[in-house]
Amino acid sequence: DHMATAKTLVIVESPSKARTIGKFLGSRYKVIASAGHVVDLPKSRLAVDIDNHFEPEYINVRGRADIIKTIKKEASQAGKVLLATDPDREGEAISWHIANLLGIDTEEPVRIVFNEITKNAIREAVQNPRPIDMNLVNAQQARRVLDRVVGYKISPILWRKVKRGLSAGRVQSAALKLLCDRERLIEAFIPKEYWNIEAELTKSEQGALSAKRERFSAKLVEYKGKKLTVTNGEDAKRIIEDLMTGTFSVSLVETKQRIKKPWAPYTTSSMQQDASIKLGFSPKKTMLIAQQLYEGCEVKGHGTIGLVSYIRTDSVRISQEADTACKAWLSEQFAPEYIGNNHYSNKKKEVQDAHEAIRPSIVAITPDEVKVSLTADQWKLYKMIWSRFVASRMASAVFDVTNAEIQNGDYLLKAQGSRLQFEGYLAIYSDNDKEDKDKMLPALEKGDALALLNIEGEQNFTQPPSRFTEASLIKEMEELDIGRPSTYAPTVSTLVDRRYVVREKKSLVPTDLGFVVNGIMEDYFKEIADVSFTAGMEEKLDDVETKATPWQAVVADVYNGSLKHQLEIADRDIEKVDIPAVLSEEVCDVCGKPMAIKEGRFGTFLACIGFPECKNTKPIVQKIGVACPSCGKDLIVRRSKKGKVFYGCSGYPDCQQVYWDKPTGAECPKCKSLLVEKKSAKNQKIKCSNPECNYEE
Repeated sequence: DHMATAKTLVIVESPSKARTIGKFLGSRYKVIASAGHVVDLPKSRLAVDIDNHFEPEYINVRGRADIIKTIKKEASQAGKVLLATDPDREGEAISWHIANLLGIDTEEPVRIVFNEITKNAIREAVQNPRPIDMNLVNAQQARRVLDRVVGYKISPILWRKVKRGLSAGRVQSAALKLLCDRERLIEAFIPKEYWNIEAELTKSEQGALSAKRERFSAKLVEYKGKKLTVTNGEDAKRIIEDLMTGTFSVSLVETKQRIKKPWAPYTTSSMQQDASIKLGFSPKKTMLIAQQLYEGCEVKGHGTIGLVSYIRTDSVRISQEADTACKAWLSEQFAPEYIGNNHYSNKKKEVQDAHEAIRPSIVAITPDEVKVSLTADQWKLYKMIWSRFVASRMASAVFDVTNAEIQNGDYLLKAQGSRLQFEGYLAIYSDNDKEDKDKMLPALEKGDALALLNIEGEQNFTQPPSRFTEASLIKEMEELDIGRPSTYAPTVSTLVDRRYVVREKKSLVPTDLGFVVNGIMEDYFKEIADVSFTAGMEEKLDDVETKATPWQAVVADVYNGSLKHQLEIADRDIEKVDIPAVLSEEVCDVCGKPMAIKEGRFGTFLACIGFPECKNTKPIVQKIGVACPSCGKDLIVRRSKKGKVFYGCSGYPDCQQVYWDKPTGAECPKCKSLLVEKKSAKNQKIKCSNPECNYEE
């Protein structure tokens, strides 16, 4: 009987996921990967019928014919088909498209979902197939169609009025506005002066001879019962003189407990923020590595296994099983008082709570155990996810905090000491918080007289709001409810790729082009760029999933409500915008006119402002102010094919002098070669560029 021997075909998105699942399912199953979307809206045109209920026109994705052929062939030979794409809207939509492609009735139970790729989770899923969830599919269609209409209708206007190749996306425009608004605040900021006054005091009579631990410092906070702000040096000097003539005594001592509760386990956004701060990973890199951990790694003693649960989530919920397993593991490792009972709640209601927070699939697989099996980056991220999850199941840390108030005439100073009483979750997860370091005050009692050892005033200025980093922008997007876990990282990448924003050190800074585009969005498409409108739209899109709102109605609301009208006005009223050329100090060696800095596909270059008559261009040269020892021309910053910076002679190709480290311009006293700055993660030293010579400073 053919049916009895025919295998079950399981279809997933990615080849590595297919490999992991294939190893769990055994020989009666065949697992293949669609490698992402095989059916989608075409790239080249709108493909949404605006007059006919926004009906999307899906096509088989170009260049995917072979994969589609394979899927059809395998499906025709299989006993049955199971669709095992990721457990979210996007995954549901991919399953729906594949079902349509194969002519499978979507009422049939063909869809299986699992939150982690482990033997138990896969077996459980295979036993419980369900029909395709059309609410999830429609939520994805609503988003896809709305984004398509916004992007494909506004972008051509930007092309005509500013320059070709620009784009305006729905989430991207709201994020760009956040960056531009912040930059304006920074530019408008006026710093104010303020002074901090601190006294170093001691309880003992001998003054300066007192033991180190008897000293402590106290900060001036009040004058005559009111908060004191010192705004200039004269005042500070006068107050210090007052304090030096008066006497200090303790007027209040109280000790309280400070309870520090562990963090909730990671959501996509908090994981991206933490990986950026703690590991220096970009959000894009974090998602790439998290995807590898989710889809499966070869782990010594466990075979191939998905190490973490699904990585796109905005919920902090943890399943009962995972919670129980973690507490069982903890009770083997720690005394009972280390186990906590914390409750975390999601900021948003029912949405996407289908997912758990990001956690290790099997808590007993500790970071120490997997260290030999993973790459360095995979291990760092796994350790971060594992520690955060385990800590969230543990008891709070407890500190004893002592506050002392010190009186001197009409002035009041405050001092604080703290000591860790019970470490709780800090046994697993270090926050590296300044507050957590023990900082002891000597034993003080009310009425104690104190001797002054030293008193200083420090001048400060208020700081402008800081620029967004990728991590803080993602945090802001999440708090304002713009975008979804799957869109945070790509949104930032898009802004940088479009050159609306540049990365400076770690900050994101809007370019002139970014300001021009944002200006057009603010003037003509106020709502698309408006943060609260975008957030409200997210809520409507969620209603398609949770309340089965017809998706076309949601799109029609937005389009007919405002967008259609705005498009007509923008097309009519926007004047052609010229982005001002930024002039460089170079002059064109063909016609003598100044050269301007231009943005190209591969970065910046210089172009003659006489264009189109004069088409001269040249690369931007960054001199380092050091002459080439071989030929005397300037050494300049260059990049290798892989993007690594090196320093070479501007006389190339005639002179091929190069240095991997930055020359300082000074000569080596031993061999007369140039000295270079050798930088490593820990330090920086000056040494000789000649490999034969071992001179260093």
